[in-house]
Amino acid sequence: MIGIIEYGSGNVAAIINLLKQKKIEHILTSNPVELRQADRFLLPGVGAFDPTIEHLTGSGILDTLRDEVHGKGKNILGICVGMHLLAEGSDEGNCKGLGWVPGRVREIDTGTLAQRPHLPHMGWNSVHLIREDPLFSGIDAEQGFYFLHSYFFDAADKEHILAQVNYGTELPCVVRNGQVYGVQFHPEKSHSNGMRLLQNFAELP
Repeated sequence: MIGIIEYGSGNVAAIINLLKQKKIEHILTSNPVELRQADRFLLPGVGAFDPTIEHLTGSGILDTLRDEVHGKGKNILGICVGMHLLAEGSDEGNCKGLGWVPGRVREIDTGTLAQRPHLPHMGWNSVHLIREDPLFSGIDAEQGFYFLHSYFFDAADKEHILAQVNYGTELPCVVRNGQVYGVQFHPEKSHSNGMRLLQNFAELP
């Protein structure tokens, strides 16, 4: 069962709709006790860095996630801002991140990009898979995913980068450190690829 962490993120309904279509068992809760019933966790992706990390800390959810993810080895998937929270910190805020994937979230610097794209990076984009992972089973990388972001995950260890997206330059868009996964795009807006990715996450050992 996937435990979806409720902290007021606006994209939760779309995620739940996909999970229902695939008949994937799930629970949406902000209750730390209820979260422990899940065998994996999903950290949704709409919101700002500092308010989200402060909410997770103040509600007791963060302590529960530490116990369940690092203590018991349960998988977790962060989406967009949920992915950013996995870093050590972010240019978007002043709070410390979880630090579960070493690195920092940085604003895309359009001044360094050959094509000078506009921000945010919004819309469909293909992805470049750097290494194989069960999360990508059956995924059409050329079709890609739907993106909406102005920041990217600058991973300290390149071995933690599973995929990149080209937006004037190559930017990491999927990271993994053990049982901790993060994706920059929005699976809930990515049709068949997004549905398949969530199904793959639900089936990870």
